Amino acid sequence: MIPLFLPLAAVALLAQTRTATVISIGDGDTLRVREGSRTLNVRLACIDAPETSQAPHGASARTQLQTLAPVGSAVELRIKATDRYGRSVAELSRGGRNLNQALVAAGAAFVYWQYIQGCDRQTYSRLENEARLKRMGVWGVSGGLTRPWDFRSSQRKPSASSSAPSNRRYTCKQIGSYAQAQVLLRQGHTYLDGDGDGEACEGLRG
Repeated sequence: MIPLFLPLAAVALLAQTRTATVISIGDGDTLRVREGSRTLNVRLACIDAPETSQAPHGASARTQLQTLAPVGSAVELRIKATDRYGRSVAELSRGGRNLNQALVAAGAAFVYWQYIQGCDRQTYSRLENEARLKRMGVWGVSGGLTRPWDFRSSQRKPSASSSAPSNRRYTCKQIGSYAQAQVLLRQGHTYLDGDGDGEACEGLRG
């Protein structure tokens, strides 16, 4: 998530709270919403949930977000920036409850300290510490769970044991299998991970 630098007037506009309707949940920290006639791809600000391929914690985070923001529900977005993939980076609220913070409190997501600017650092820190002390969610993993940002980084770098990628380039349609797409990603076919989230051909996921 790399925010764009914006003029102060644009930043002020982005910071306004907007009401939207949830269309779909991508994973534990991404979703699609409809605001009027527009469809927005949203990346939750200041947190980072386990990737879907970090089983079972990625799926648990997604389920938690689905519970907090069901498809069809009205939510409030406080948009802070736009990332390099064109997604709106925002804090999400429903019924006055900050859902980004709720995910951290439940141990479903980590605080994304690299991108904490613009969020209530003190509150996020307190909620994460409380979840860690209670060993909730990701904090209950023996030996600790690989942080999602480190996991994504490792997925982009083929291991020494992985075969070098062939010169052939695949499309998701040609692969046809979500599991095979992940194998190809680990072998170095990083172009299959178009949004850089450590997961290839997400549309093939059942």
